Amino acid sequence: PPLPPAVYQLNQLAYAGIGDGTGPEVRLGVRSWLWQRYGLRVGGVAYGHGVSVHAPSAVTVDLNRPCTALDALVGVHDMTMGLGAARFAVYGDGVPLWRSGPVRGGEAAVPVHVPLSGYRSVRLVVHPRRGMGWVAVSDWAQSRISCG
Repeated sequence: PPLPPAVYQLNQLAYAGIGDGTGPEVRLGVRSWLWQRYGLRVGGVAYGHGVSVHAPSAVTVDLNRPCTALDALVGVHDMTMGLGAARFAVYGDGVPLWRSGPVRGGEAAVPVHVPLSGYRSVRLVVHPRRGMGWVAVSDWAQSRISCG
């Protein structure tokens, strides 16, 4: 039988091999760390949940079921004190689906809505920008994957 619709917060996802394989799971052993969090701040605005990464970063999530969308607000975490800048991107099964322009420390978060129908995995990528880009702790705030 089909699984009921569900929304999965990225900060609550299990890691591959630890979860039960019926919903999205973070793939292990791929290029960067993922800090699953409650309470993030981007552009002076507090968000209840999300994940943080360090630029450069590429985190892959295996969907493990039909999913419809990824939604998030992306930006440079306020802990960088206005320093750093990054570009964000989303890939589905290696296909580019969405890309931001440069997002600088202290700027408001940028909304992301990416349809995921037909994809088996999603990769969240962050690239540092020139200069102090390497200091950019980057957030995917209010990040969630909707499945149906």
